[in-house]
Amino acid sequence: MTGTGVVHEKRKRPRTCTGCGGEFPKRNLLRIVRRPDGEVVVDPSGRAPGRGAYICRNLACLELALKKKQLARSLKTPVPEKLISSLKVLLDERGDPDPRGEDDLG
Repeated sequence: MTGTGVVHEKRKRPRTCTGCGGEFPKRNLLRIVRRPDGEVVVDPSGRAPGRGAYICRNLACLELALKKKQLARSLKTPVPEKLISSLKVLLDERGDPDPRGEDDLG
């Protein structure tokens, strides 16, 4: 009974945006992490240790997550104003309209 030929793939679970509540692949979302030392930072690699929360890469989802206080709730700590302003600048520059990669032009 050796060598059954079954290859197990790593399970790819979708992540939930704290703003809109949509589920998307991890690579399409931006991760904010509260590190073990308590500092809240953006995690571009998606692998930093600590408690993480995900948001879509658009300004509307960030605004919604802040309005509902969902980002602070998910991280279990207040989000610093400095980080919020840098996130707004980053997302405003990027302007990714849809985390699924689809456009509304169609």
